[in-house]
Amino acid sequence: MSNFQNGIFTYYLPFPYLREQSMRKSSNFAIENLIQANMNKAILTAAMSLVAACGFAKTNISITTDKTQLVMQVKDNGRLYQTYLGVRLSSNVNLDELTMPRGETSSTSAIGNEVYPVMGTEDYFEPAMEIRHADGNPTSVLKYVSHEQKNVDGGVQTVIRLKDELYPVNVTLYYIAYEKENIIKQWSEIQHQEKGKVYLSRYASSMLYLESDAYYLTEFSGNWAKEMHMSETPLTFGKKVIDSRLGTRATMFAQPFFEVSTHSNIQENTGEVLMGTIAWTGNFRFTFEVDNNGELRIISGINPDASNYLLKKGEVFRTPEFIFTLCQNGSGEGSRNFQRWALNHQLFKADEDRMTLLNNWENTYFDFDEEKLTGLFGEAKDLGVDMFLLDDGWFGNKYPRNNDDAGLGDWQAMKAKLPNGVPYLVKKANEAGVEFGIWIEPEMVNPESELAEQHPDWILKLPNRETYYFRNQLVLDLTNPKVQDFVFGVVDNLMTENPRLKFFKWDCNSPITNIYSKVEGENQGNLYVDYVRGLYKVLDRIHTKYPDLMMMLCSGGGGRCDFEALKYFTEFWCSDNTDPVERLYIQWGFSQFMPSKAMCSHVTNWNQRASIKFRVDVDFTCKLGFDIDLKKMRPEDLQYCREAVKEYNRLKPVIYSPNLYRLVSPYKTKHCVLERVSDDKNHALVAAYDIHPDFNEQLLPTRLGGLDADAKYRVKEICLMPGQQSRLSYNGKVFSGDYLMKIGLKLTTGEDMSSRLIEITKE
Repeated sequence: MSNFQNGIFTYYLPFPYLREQSMRKSSNFAIENLIQANMNKAILTAAMSLVAACGFAKTNISITTDKTQLVMQVKDNGRLYQTYLGVRLSSNVNLDELTMPRGETSSTSAIGNEVYPVMGTEDYFEPAMEIRHADGNPTSVLKYVSHEQKNVDGGVQTVIRLKDELYPVNVTLYYIAYEKENIIKQWSEIQHQEKGKVYLSRYASSMLYLESDAYYLTEFSGNWAKEMHMSETPLTFGKKVIDSRLGTRATMFAQPFFEVSTHSNIQENTGEVLMGTIAWTGNFRFTFEVDNNGELRIISGINPDASNYLLKKGEVFRTPEFIFTLCQNGSGEGSRNFQRWALNHQLFKADEDRMTLLNNWENTYFDFDEEKLTGLFGEAKDLGVDMFLLDDGWFGNKYPRNNDDAGLGDWQAMKAKLPNGVPYLVKKANEAGVEFGIWIEPEMVNPESELAEQHPDWILKLPNRETYYFRNQLVLDLTNPKVQDFVFGVVDNLMTENPRLKFFKWDCNSPITNIYSKVEGENQGNLYVDYVRGLYKVLDRIHTKYPDLMMMLCSGGGGRCDFEALKYFTEFWCSDNTDPVERLYIQWGFSQFMPSKAMCSHVTNWNQRASIKFRVDVDFTCKLGFDIDLKKMRPEDLQYCREAVKEYNRLKPVIYSPNLYRLVSPYKTKHCVLERVSDDKNHALVAAYDIHPDFNEQLLPTRLGGLDADAKYRVKEICLMPGQQSRLSYNGKVFSGDYLMKIGLKLTTGEDMSSRLIEITKE
């Protein structure tokens, strides 16, 4: 039966089951919940009579996008099971008849496929939740109470309430289905009212089940300067775990994304694939377990390792959001789903422009002063970029920041380098016609700093062990409200002093290396979780006070790259590795989930064997920047950069489009070809790269995607070197969209590290 109040449909299960006398407590519990929901006693009596007369009626909960459907069902035992995940079903399908959970042996005893199974119940595989009650009991049996669905921004939210009938423990499951983007987001909330200490040892955001004859997992691994390396492996019986326990620079070794295909290897344009990620700027874990029946369960959430969480009475433990798409047309479709969803619903300031910039880091490193910096402002204006970004090395006086050994934490302008302070630089940059941005690393501290001397209790550090330093620094304790005030103050003080500051590059170079917090005391298992929550509290304060401030998320490269952080940051730094060849692989990996608007890519001197054109063309497909000494460039190279910036600004709408078609993979060939298409299909940009082609290899035409088959398109090569003419035989010619998508163009060559950008415009 259902109730409608305030525009929200609420569904109640009057009796989980009535047949077993031993389950009367469960029935009483359900009745109690109905009364609490303010139902009229007469309605309740009628409901009881109806159930007694007709027997148990299944309760189905359906979560749908335009293309995908997830169905859950309350079984006779009062527990919630997943009965379907796949292509959206027609309205003619009877949801009551969907496949029962695997291993079900009777109407009152079911195992497998439980939506949120708890350790210690009859499910023999990896659970979603593990709890130890105040009396030492190590499990909970969660029974359905009610659910409701309502419209929210961009989609439909489903809220499902579960409760342990013996202990005052509540678990609420949340789902938001974004119909048009074919994205589903889910998370859980756990709460109790017990007297005494209750510990959570597992607390997943999601558990999903797939059934197929084969599964193939693509994971994204790496290290510093080797981020987002893609590799595929078959999943067979047993577990495969992808996780991180680095705390702050959490994704240095494993990025929080995965793809699972069924039946065959993952393909770009064909086949079923589930793509998922966790929105959490900290430790995460994905567990893939194939059971004895060949069914795959996927568990996603915070990594519970070293995080046995003490949950206080009345406290709500909210897990991070798990976000996924299930596609029937390969990972390319999944990428377009994710990118469109991010631009519509998640990325900070997604509907606003992004500033091109000149950064001084690889030009000057720590060796600069006011005169050198102000000279760079003019170079930035001449190049045509929007902003100058001052990187590391501008702060510290007692312990000057002339290398990475000292000064971190002392956020005052260094008088020896900047006698007139940051306000002078902002003023001079604006006079030169560019905006000004600045680098900070506010969560970290060098032992050689005034901050470390004055507040040693603010630092995460083991009290009785030798201290381990990563990059000569330690991590501040963001579980401490005083530290949260300090970190907020780093931004607040700079903005108060310099209200025309437009941009912060927020770095985070160290993992948590000495895992102990004085604030947490005996509850050290809460540290990893509470640290991330403390970070979000700081970022919330910054957004509240400075809603127009743009920030880049950096962490020794791509060590932080999750969608929760991107609620606060306009973009992220993919990698410190700016070698254009390596960047093709890194950016190919990130493009599986991330929109180009969020992916920072800078032209530098890494790999000077590559031409400036090749380097610029690689960065052209992302959020463009420069980190190079312009004075040392050849005149024709500098002129190419100027013209490329103009073209980039003109083409931003199509460069930032979510309609990405990855046409030729660098993982499978010695080439890479990408295409972006506007929503109206009037405009497209193709970027083609030859990496290290084989001698005399056969070069075939590349078929494009996403165009209007019936339309005519003019093909033109753009961004040529000064004085260069296009060598493409089809340059300037007109083709039908059908021709371009079925026959294609010869876009690749046999030249080493060569590139071309091709604009395609509807006639």
